[in-house]
Amino acid sequence: MLKRLKRRPRILTVQSTRQLSPHLLRVTFAGPELEGFPLKHEGANCKLVLPRDGESRADFEAYFAPDGPEEKVHPVRTYTVRSHRPDKLELDIDFVVHGDEGPATRWAQAAKPGSYLGFFGPSQTKIAEFYADWYLLAADLSAMPIVEATLEAMPDEARGVAVFEVPSAEDIRDIKAPKGIDITWLIHEDPHVPSTAQVAFVKSIDWRSGVLQTCIAGESSVIRSLRDYLHNDRKVPKKDTYISGYWKIGLVEDEHQKMKRAEAA
Repeated sequence: MLKRLKRRPRILTVQSTRQLSPHLLRVTFAGPELEGFPLKHEGANCKLVLPRDGESRADFEAYFAPDGPEEKVHPVRTYTVRSHRPDKLELDIDFVVHGDEGPATRWAQAAKPGSYLGFFGPSQTKIAEFYADWYLLAADLSAMPIVEATLEAMPDEARGVAVFEVPSAEDIRDIKAPKGIDITWLIHEDPHVPSTAQVAFVKSIDWRSGVLQTCIAGESSVIRSLRDYLHNDRKVPKKDTYISGYWKIGLVEDEHQKMKRAEAA
């Protein structure tokens, strides 16, 4: 039996939803539960505890009472804090929309004002300071929130390259970034098939001199190839690279996290 987390999550309430593109949906949460939320944590990980189908808010909250059941019964998924507006007590989280394959996708597609979920976090931000001569950023749709948040936090004079891989041309959007960041979009229509385009693109760019920092995340096989290229071929110090597999084709999150722990052991 999987035991539930002992801590009580923040119970966040949906204020609104907005379709950013055919495959990306933004959910905005608002309310007094966001009082005291840590500042400047855009791009940090969080854990979302999803209600069961048909579960009332009262039953959901009662589950986390000190005398609640011990068994874990709610799906938990890892997401990214996209935006935080403390003056309005608002928080944005972006969800990839890919049918109804997973509980988080189903929840987000059905979400409306008044919907709710549990929130743990946030973790620490992935890039605490910007000190490089140039930057390399890469993401598929699942990692766009962290890369977009990173671009927004960069100094205005930052220079470098960003590449986004999305399922369709309709998913291409205006991205806020320093003028010195060159942005390229790639189309990869089938997320069930491993991509090679990001790796080929990164290997094709003109390598600049000086210190490089990276913010790279996405599908595990792509990340493994990029990590190998950066660390072994280009000898980029690990301390200067944030590069992380967020998901793996054919695995649900719990299976992917187990795989990552085994690889790190």
